[in-house]
Amino acid sequence: MLGVLGLPLVARAQMASRGVKATPRGKASGLPFNCRLTDVAAQAGLTAPVIYGGVDHNAYIIEAMGCGVAFLDYDNDGWLDIFVMSGARWGEETPPGTTNRLYHNNRDGTFTDVTEKAGLAHTGWFYGVTVADYNNDGFEDVFITAWGHNVLYRNNGDGTFTDVTREAGLWSEEARWSTGCSFLDYDRDGRLDLFVSHYLRFDPKVIPPAGRDPNCNFKGIPINCGPMGLPKDTHSLYHNNGDGTFTEVSRRTGILQAEPGYGLTVAAADFNDDGWPDIYVACDSTSSLLYINDRDGTFTESGLPLGVALNEDGQEQAGMGLGVGDFNLDGRLDILKTHFTEDTPALYANEGRRGFSDVTIQSGLGVETRYVSWGAGIVDLDNDGYPDLFWVTGSVYPEVEKKVAGFPHRTPRVVFRNLGNGHFEELMEEAGPGVTEAHCSRGCAFGDFDNDGDLDILIVNQNEPPSLLRNDVTGDNHWIKFKLQGVKSNRSAIGTRVVVSYGGRRQAQEVLAQAGYLSVNDKRLHFGLGKVEKVDVEVRWPSGLRQQFPGVGSNQLVTIDEVRGIVARQKPGA
Repeated sequence: MLGVLGLPLVARAQMASRGVKATPRGKASGLPFNCRLTDVAAQAGLTAPVIYGGVDHNAYIIEAMGCGVAFLDYDNDGWLDIFVMSGARWGEETPPGTTNRLYHNNRDGTFTDVTEKAGLAHTGWFYGVTVADYNNDGFEDVFITAWGHNVLYRNNGDGTFTDVTREAGLWSEEARWSTGCSFLDYDRDGRLDLFVSHYLRFDPKVIPPAGRDPNCNFKGIPINCGPMGLPKDTHSLYHNNGDGTFTEVSRRTGILQAEPGYGLTVAAADFNDDGWPDIYVACDSTSSLLYINDRDGTFTESGLPLGVALNEDGQEQAGMGLGVGDFNLDGRLDILKTHFTEDTPALYANEGRRGFSDVTIQSGLGVETRYVSWGAGIVDLDNDGYPDLFWVTGSVYPEVEKKVAGFPHRTPRVVFRNLGNGHFEELMEEAGPGVTEAHCSRGCAFGDFDNDGDLDILIVNQNEPPSLLRNDVTGDNHWIKFKLQGVKSNRSAIGTRVVVSYGGRRQAQEVLAQAGYLSVNDKRLHFGLGKVEKVDVEVRWPSGLRQQFPGVGSNQLVTIDEVRGIVARQKPGA
């Protein structure tokens, strides 16, 4: 049998896994965790199910991978709105009303579905989303990936969007399976370019459905084939021409020099701290990629020499989701990557010029290997000044739980509390019912939807409504948030680095256009501060401009303009 690239197709089951057992759990610290996560999606109005593949059976891997979600402020009112992706059903009628959905924040804890009015109704197999102001007109635009054809929606500034994919030069006659995507300004010209990853070459005419190939099984149960053994694909980079159009520059920038792989979530950030954005791609069952920006319009793929292509054992893992943050407070961006069941996640500590070190086991994360894991974040959930780890889980094989004990389709969320000494401990009940409830989840996004000073979590669940985990932080820990406005740099401030110094600690964050699993976080950067009431702030813009603001007060949203400096301060709830 030949695959879609004319090569022999040798289908194999599942995603890469080491089949490892969890390390023993240590004694609990007994420390209080002042974060409580509660799912308030139903009362918030997020009641439409996210249709994606079959409920009890998936014939093809395209049904199992699921999609992302975005926090965005499309109407610039200072309150986070929600964009939820959607899929379809294979071999049966997709339920009426299935579509991507835009929800407007009513500022009272509820949302209104404005999809039709906004012009965003669309049904298909959609996967990733990136949000930013690509044309620098002051309003956030939306790009989504698909199996089929990707879509660029221009924000018209009046609550509506227009599909400008063709006129922007992003339409492809070839139907591909695009997944991760991120806006970034790779040449620092003040205009946002676009990177798109691809998962594999999917053709149901040559890939056998579940049950047809004996090689495609998990624990002896026939399942959908892949990704291993299916044709890999390359990735794409598009340059913003400044006139509303893009030109593909994948070859001349060196993106195509990397070996093809099963690309998923994309995180574009300055990982080597040289002032230029790099591109990290979590790859499923193949080596993950780190494209280092050569500062001359080209990239060099350096994942292996810099230590983020494989795990510490030198093995490929099923890279799905990405969290980017500074968990050890050294002013550098670290990486959390999620994987398949019977394997650990990967936590890579950034060591500057030496690259990254896999500190998964020594940090205490080896105690959790039970779940297929997806959207992730390095986020401070209890505002104690030490970023925690969070990720969502869910199986890809609904058929298995009926016949094999210990492999449920719906599984809980995962929280690892940062103990502040390089170690984490896993919490369940202590973090609230939104963590212990079981779902088959995929994308997740982090943001303060109710503007109360703590991070809430939005989650995509397969074939049920999304979850909205409201975070209710107790105690007297402080926090600060930053909204960045580019002038010489891109308007969305994508790629802007903020470093906050507090209590002898130094935490770096960067404005990203994709993270989690194919998802978009709140672009307002949130820092928990513990008991510290004032902080020193450093801002480095993509243009190269640097700003310093000493002694900034806590418990407020601070808006910083690239030219004018601090232009607004806002207390919670306003």
